[in-house]
Amino acid sequence: HTHTKKLCNASYAAQQLRHEAVKERRESRFPARSEASPPPASEEPKAAPQTDGGPGTDSGGGGGGRGSSLFSWLHNRTIRRGVFVDPARDNFRTMTSLYCSMNPAVESVNLSTQTHGAVFNLEYSPDGSVLTVACEQTEVLLFDPISSRHIKTLTEAHEDCVNNIRFLDNRLFATCSDDTTIALWDLRKLNSKVCSLHGHASWVKNIEYDTNTRLLVTSGFDGNVITWDTNRFTEDGCPHKKFFHTRYLMRMRLTPDCSKMLISTSSGYLLILHDLDLTQSLEVGSYRMLRARRTPLSSASRSAGTPRQGNDSSKIHPHREGLSPRNSLEVLTPEIPGERDRGNCITSLQLHPKGWATLIRCSSNMDDQEWTCVYEFQEGAPTRPLVSPRCSLRLTHYIEEANVGRGYIKELCFSPDGRLICSPYGYGVRLLAFNERCGELADCLPVQTSCLREIRSIYSHSDVVLTTKFSPTHCQLASGCLSGRVALYQPKF
Repeated sequence: HTHTKKLCNASYAAQQLRHEAVKERRESRFPARSEASPPPASEEPKAAPQTDGGPGTDSGGGGGGRGSSLFSWLHNRTIRRGVFVDPARDNFRTMTSLYCSMNPAVESVNLSTQTHGAVFNLEYSPDGSVLTVACEQTEVLLFDPISSRHIKTLTEAHEDCVNNIRFLDNRLFATCSDDTTIALWDLRKLNSKVCSLHGHASWVKNIEYDTNTRLLVTSGFDGNVITWDTNRFTEDGCPHKKFFHTRYLMRMRLTPDCSKMLISTSSGYLLILHDLDLTQSLEVGSYRMLRARRTPLSSASRSAGTPRQGNDSSKIHPHREGLSPRNSLEVLTPEIPGERDRGNCITSLQLHPKGWATLIRCSSNMDDQEWTCVYEFQEGAPTRPLVSPRCSLRLTHYIEEANVGRGYIKELCFSPDGRLICSPYGYGVRLLAFNERCGELADCLPVQTSCLREIRSIYSHSDVVLTTKFSPTHCQLASGCLSGRVALYQPKF
């Protein structure tokens, strides 16, 4: 026993000597610097630890997990934040693989079809904490998208179908309905409406919000676009006025900077109001009508390497002659592949989150074909001779859809960074990109019109998908179908 104890003590002493020798060698190679002494001038100071979260950290804790922190880090890179941001554009391979791994979440929101009917619209709050669902049978449903927990059902939100939901901020949102009204709601007090707005004579289908003037903008099948002054709303409503009128109105959208209004029609026309001023009320003859013409199917692309600029309303549009008045109207007939000799109906209309392009879903008058198309805004000083000098849109990408569920409007959407498109596709959804690397639209504008690339198809419904929406803050996607089910999709690690 004594002999064994001596051997153990000798072994421990030898191990300590080895550790001290290694420590001395390290200190001789890397001399210690006192904490008070400043770093050498040639040495870069170390960055603050993980302000935006590294790709493997869990910033914020709880709920999000690895997928949420990774998406937050990538999102911060997208908007040029964080110490690891490369000022040059990259192909976001990690983001591509993240979205390619999207699968239906285990705890998807399964809703009973007995009370609410089909899902017509999905909308996240700006901070991504609430998912709202517009339903066919007068109801609005609210969920926590991270836990799939049901928050509240507004059982009699309207007296008819609820068509659209729009958040004004993180707590206030608006809904519109076939009962011709718009309702304002506060997330902190959902037992009753803030107020109801009356002014449309037919189904109200669309809501937009101008953050500059705080004007709510709605459109309906009565052909009217109405503005509502939310700065002065009371329990009885708020002041409103008719801003614009056109026949066959389907959808109305504002660009992110609110400098343009786009209106799609069931007759195949696309109307653009340039240099938008919502404080004016436009009557026939009070706006400048620009020449209506068909957009070119293909034209020379902008010069290689030219950076894409955001919308700047101070620039003179190439289709204008001198300084034009506010609210100049341009009427276009967007050309659809395969539909050159036939009319089409533009059913869905979306804007690129950076204002670079418009995204439409359209069907033929015979309802036997359906397309998704992307049109680039041609603005600023042109770098090439324009095929159509008065046309401000150019078809860049397209893809033919499955055309399942004829007669129903399918709402598609852009991802928050604008690199991906989610499109309803039969009983599922398709993730589409401008190229196989999910590049920025500005980096992969084709010389000739090209097809959108399919990144992933996911089939998780038992009925036709009618609407899709990306979360603004998490790597999550939601879709709703005709039978009333809402599916959530998240990366699967």
